[in-house]
Amino acid sequence: MKTKNMTTLHARKSIGRLPWAVGVCLTLATLGLGFSANAQARTPTFTTFDAPGAGTGPGQGTFPNAINPVGAIGGDYLDASNLNHSFLRAPDGTFITYDPPGKIGSVANSINPAGAIAGPCRDASEVHHGYLRAPDGTFTIFDAPGAGTGPGQGTFALNINPAGEISGYSQDASNVFHGFVRTPDGAITTFDAPGAGTGPFQGTATTSVDGMNPAGATVGQYLDASNVFHGFVRAPNGTITTFDAPGAGTGAFQGTVVNGINPAGVMEGNYIDASNVNHGYLRAPNGAITTFDVPGAGTGPGQGTNPFNINPAGAITGPYVDASNVGHGFLRDKNGVITTFDAPGAGTGPFQGTVPFCNNPPAGITGYYIDASNVGHGFLVVGE
Repeated sequence: MKTKNMTTLHARKSIGRLPWAVGVCLTLATLGLGFSANAQARTPTFTTFDAPGAGTGPGQGTFPNAINPVGAIGGDYLDASNLNHSFLRAPDGTFITYDPPGKIGSVANSINPAGAIAGPCRDASEVHHGYLRAPDGTFTIFDAPGAGTGPGQGTFALNINPAGEISGYSQDASNVFHGFVRTPDGAITTFDAPGAGTGPFQGTATTSVDGMNPAGATVGQYLDASNVFHGFVRAPNGTITTFDAPGAGTGAFQGTVVNGINPAGVMEGNYIDASNVNHGYLRAPNGAITTFDVPGAGTGPGQGTNPFNINPAGAITGPYVDASNVGHGFLRDKNGVITTFDAPGAGTGPFQGTVPFCNNPPAGITGYYIDASNVGHGFLVVGE
């Protein structure tokens, strides 16, 4: 299970391309999601949903990416023609679907507390551009300096913090990746992590959804000249620190991937070992790394534990893949206690199952599940 494909419109942390239910709510009194230390006293509820226009064929459907503190959810859906479009789901369950003006596809990758959304969009020439959708629905389209103008190239906006700073990466004319940070006034700074490769599909990429914290620290990974992943954190002053998780493999497409950073500077992600198995880790602000595996995670290639998001309280969510290649959700609280769960309707076949994507108290966890027909559906789970 790879965290993100740097060449796709989604830049999605995902177990695959995974819609159904119209506001169906289930009470799961025995689930024990562990939203807090006394979670046993809570009654988590699942709401499943589909964006209007979402396709119902294999690989199509609804894919939430981010949730803000008031419960607004941003994501994308894949329609019956296999085109991506963005959606915003309000806390009351109503939907707005959109693409920026003049664009044929888009993804809502990150939403800040005010409701501003950042993501990539695609034009008719298959070139990607960054976009900012303001809370009033107005759009700003932008390109990082040096971004390529060929099909599949361009600018991929992946994060927006409370101040309106945006981070992401660009793909240049030689198909090399470079990170960028855009300030609220529109100034864009590009950067490369030390040691990043300069060959096609190598380079530096920020992570998505929660890859930039309120202070402006940005995280991600770079692919070196040997195609090994390494983690990095870029401080607000531009200083870049690189690191590797203990046990990370050193073969091609193995190594360390960063999936998020919270306001305290705590980071999480996964590392891929020498057997191509995924394991979770937590990196403290002082650089100390704690590794972990979810009970039940598989130990074969592509299986294992994949932390996707860390909230301000230090709780981590994501999917794990079992020995049958089925995805399941987990929540690891700040004390290290892990609870696992499955969305109602999730399939139980290979590459099906539950994919938690983002957690943000008090709004809960959002993500998607892949049903038995390989169609994706959104879900929101909250504790009461």
